[in-house]
Amino acid sequence: MRHLLSLPMACTLAACALNTASITPTTPQWDRNFGAAARATLAQQVMHADAGRNGDPVAGMDGRSAHAAYERYQKASSEPAPQPSAFTIGVSGAK
Repeated sequence: MRHLLSLPMACTLAACALNTASITPTTPQWDRNFGAAARATLAQQVMHADAGRNGDPVAGMDGRSAHAAYERYQKASSEPAPQPSAFTIGVSGAK
């Protein structure tokens, strides 16, 4: 008895699977433009797309000056800002 019921159910499920594979998408406009906004945003963020192919050196700081600027930046962000004394709050002349 189980075999008699399982055969029509299997055929029905197979027919449903074949039927849904042949249906065209109901949102062709959305599917065609899927991701277009993300691609446009990425393209707007790229200033010089061919910069990797440019063999000319970049004009700017020399290595010694760049390294010194980097060291100053690292030192400034690692040291905490000095806290004013609690007794000087509201006293004129404090910056």
